[in-house]
Amino acid sequence: MDNNHEMDRAHQVPDGVDEKTLRALGLLSKALETTERARGHLYGFHQLTGTADFELGDAVRLLREAGHEEQAARVERELVGRNVIPGHWTFQIVEAYNSTYYQPFAAMEGEIVDELADGRDHLYEARLKTIRRTQGHPDHTATPPAP
Repeated sequence: MDNNHEMDRAHQVPDGVDEKTLRALGLLSKALETTERARGHLYGFHQLTGTADFELGDAVRLLREAGHEEQAARVERELVGRNVIPGHWTFQIVEAYNSTYYQPFAAMEGEIVDELADGRDHLYEARLKTIRRTQGHPDHTATPPAP
């Protein structure tokens, strides 16, 4: 069977998985993907805040070089190294998010996919690919070419 007409066996829906289960698994995976994006934004927040703190250090240095010791000392004392929320730097927020929300979410999504779909990821998306691709078109094959 040519690659254009075969089914992607790794993504075939297992026997007994009904339409509602398939859709629910798709939404569960989509929710995890959204959480991944949120986590990426959290890492962006972490990195941007760290960059700003180092930029404050540079501003303090330049204020001192320009003879503005009182302002430099005020920025250094009040802002450089400041907690972003009480008791927390951004790395602690990232760690808390990962351990409290992200890791349990990812683990549960994996467990449910294992329980209901024999561990087969992206079944909903794979079905969409089968439905939406153009049969016979060389750029719409079911699977990558064999090595």
